[in-house]
Amino acid sequence: MLRYHRLMDAFAKSDDERDFYLDKVEGFIVYVDLDKGQKELEDLEVELSANPDRYCLIPKMTFYETKKFMEGFVNEKVYDIDTKEKLLDVIQSKEARENFLEFIYDHLNELEKWQLYYHERSRIRIIEWLRNQQIQFVFEEDLDLNKNMIEKLKRHLFDAKVPKDVVTARDMLLTKAKIYYSNEALNPRPKRGRPPKQAVKVEMEPQVTVDMYTTVPPVCRQFLYLPEITNAASVTFSAKFDTEAQLLANLRGSSRVKVDAKLQALSERLESLRHLSTRLSDIQEITGMEAEERLIKAVGKSVEVQKAEPAHKKETAEEPPKGRRIMEVVKGFLPKKKEAQPRQARSEAPTEVKKRAIKTVTQIQSKKHKKK
Repeated sequence: MLRYHRLMDAFAKSDDERDFYLDKVEGFIVYVDLDKGQKELEDLEVELSANPDRYCLIPKMTFYETKKFMEGFVNEKVYDIDTKEKLLDVIQSKEARENFLEFIYDHLNELEKWQLYYHERSRIRIIEWLRNQQIQFVFEEDLDLNKNMIEKLKRHLFDAKVPKDVVTARDMLLTKAKIYYSNEALNPRPKRGRPPKQAVKVEMEPQVTVDMYTTVPPVCRQFLYLPEITNAASVTFSAKFDTEAQLLANLRGSSRVKVDAKLQALSERLESLRHLSTRLSDIQEITGMEAEERLIKAVGKSVEVQKAEPAHKKETAEEPPKGRRIMEVVKGFLPKKKEAQPRQARSEAPTEVKKRAIKTVTQIQSKKHKKK
């Protein structure tokens, strides 16, 4: 039982500086990590050279093959003429692999199509290589078994006497393994007949089982390649970055990312408006404090005046009470109503017009009498 996504990741990372080996017995992957000690690397080399029939080197992705991947996607899946021309220019430039990914991740319409195309082409490539190595295999992602059953199969992989459920599961694996050696595995054809109705895609949580290997030599244990790949999107075409998250972080932090000039100007204007609003709020607070101080001083003066008056004077009906005195003092500092002045002007205007009209009429009558 092999993990397809893990193999696809090893195929993408394999280059002149990194070697990956697949174990034909149990299916684990050995990564020759050059950061390990010299003694460990020598012992691993002895183990690999002593068992050439057990370990097979995963092929390295050449520049021609990566270019073929990218050109095939552009010619088969990209329909916009401008986008196609830009991608073809990127493929011909330096660091075409990383620049191609950066362009694809900037255009979300092409990203989903690229991921589907890359996974389909990688799957065909891996199946062809496994068939050439004469390995009987089953991809764990294609099994319709639950997690507990798959782990039970791994645990009793080399046992002769096993329970009945394990026997039936083994028969299923044998029939499934024959499908990968059929022509349909390399050239999947669409099913004939009426196409199925479009149903809503149900997002299922990825089923990840525990890695169980019982025949790993002690020398190879610290070189096991066991990345935690939970979904297909985490496997990237990049040779530098292990996951999609690392790739996105590098693309966002790179100096090649172009900042839109309009967005930058808009952000600067917003910042200046915020600065002005803070200054206005500070000015309003200061004016409010000054008004309060003036009110307090005025009220204090009125109280002192009242205390200075002689005590024998009594309040009469004509004198306003103390509360009204304070209100009269405060009225001078309170804002006047805006509607007060226009109402007075409106009320006075028609009376003046009437008086002038009466005077003119009397004057005209007096002139007529004189002429007679």
